Amino acid sequence: MADADFSDSGYYRRVQEYCHCDQEKQRLLADVKKDGSTLIIQNRLVKFITYTNWILFFAACAVGYGFAPPAFAKGILFGGLIVTINFHLLARTLKSALTPPHLAPVRVVIGKYYIRFIISGFIIFLLMAWHIVDPLGLIIGLSVVVVSIMIATVLELKKLILKEAL
Repeated sequence: MADADFSDSGYYRRVQEYCHCDQEKQRLLADVKKDGSTLIIQNRLVKFITYTNWILFFAACAVGYGFAPPAFAKGILFGGLIVTINFHLLARTLKSALTPPHLAPVRVVIGKYYIRFIISGFIIFLLMAWHIVDPLGLIIGLSVVVVSIMIATVLELKKLILKEAL
C-alpha cells in the first residue's frame, strides 16, 4: 500500500511524530503498513456505526413520537441518547488512549468505562423509578447501537464474501 493510504487515516503521521530514532520509525511504519488495511477498515466501521447510530436514533424517535404514546416515545428518546452518547465517549476514549505518544494505561480506560456504565445505570434507574419512560421504549432506544453494529457487520461480511468470490 502507498504511504498516502496511511496519511489519510492519520496513523502514518502519528507514528512519525511518536518515533524519535530512524530504526524505530522504520519498524513501526512497517508494522502500520502491514496492518494498514485493518486500521482503515476499523476507521471505516467506526464512522459507519456512528452515522448509522444517529440515523436510526432519529428514525426511531420520529416513529415513536408519530405513532406511540408519549412515555414510550420518551423511552426511545432517552434510551437512544444514553447509548449513542456512551458509544461516542467510548470511541473517543479508546482513540485517545491508543494514539501515540499519549498511550493510556488499561486501568484508566476500564475505569472510564465503568464510570460511564454506573452513571448510565443510575440514569436508567431514575427514568424508570420516576415513571418518566416506558420500559419497552427504553429498551428499543438502548438497542440503537446494537442494530447499527449488526448492520455494519452484515455489510462488511457482504463485502468480504463478494471480494473472495471475485
